[in-house]
Amino acid sequence: MFYSAPMRFHDRVVIVAGGGGGIGEAAARRLASEGARVVVGDLVTGNAEKVAGEIGGLAVHYDQADEASVAALVERAVEEYGRLDGLHANAADMGVLARDTDAVDIDLEAFDRTLEVGLRGYLLLTRHAVPRLLEAGGGAIVYTSSGAAFAGEPERVGYGVAKSGVNALMRHVASRWGKEGVRANSIAPGVVLTEQLKNSLPEKFRNAVLRGQRLPRLGDPADIAASVAFLLSDDASWITGQVLSVDGGSTMR
Repeated sequence: MFYSAPMRFHDRVVIVAGGGGGIGEAAARRLASEGARVVVGDLVTGNAEKVAGEIGGLAVHYDQADEASVAALVERAVEEYGRLDGLHANAADMGVLARDTDAVDIDLEAFDRTLEVGLRGYLLLTRHAVPRLLEAGGGAIVYTSSGAAFAGEPERVGYGVAKSGVNALMRHVASRWGKEGVRANSIAPGVVLTEQLKNSLPEKFRNAVLRGQRLPRLGDPADIAASVAFLLSDDASWITGQVLSVDGGSTMR
């Protein structure tokens, strides 16, 4: 299917935090295709440089667990482009997911790391981005959440807690700065076939997920990117404080 992108982000500056691969990369590419000046932040410098180089954006190495590094990411964007209009907060440390079990057995180091990056890191991004959005007259933030925030899974307790916290943070931002022109929303993806998952997701698990969905395929990063672009754009100018599930109908609320 041919898709012609509208120029909804002409000359707008958007940071994609965790934009070096997967959902973040797809979002960076989609935003750039609609005219945004995209700052691709990532812990892996080479990944950020590859994506930014291909979309004409700016690559910035940053560590979401380190406040000084997060602050430098935001300041680099403003230094380069003069303003900040949007943020997609997407990064997480998926390397500890295998140790994210239940509340009795979880390795507390894994639990702490999950929250350090996936919740505290989102707070750090927020506290440094919001003042810059206000300086620009307002803007939008989209946080990557998950269905794990409300599914009540028997495992991944740290991940679920972090994503529940992200949704609470998002609603706080929407309430605190909405009257000043800052919108905030979350995307809750279902199972999305990133390049990493395509090579590692067991067939048995894929089939189990598909049986629980209402649509006949698993997600693609482009599905999430389209929703991120919508929520960051003026087309969503009367939407704030919401969690949008993009999951093939796995959840219905």
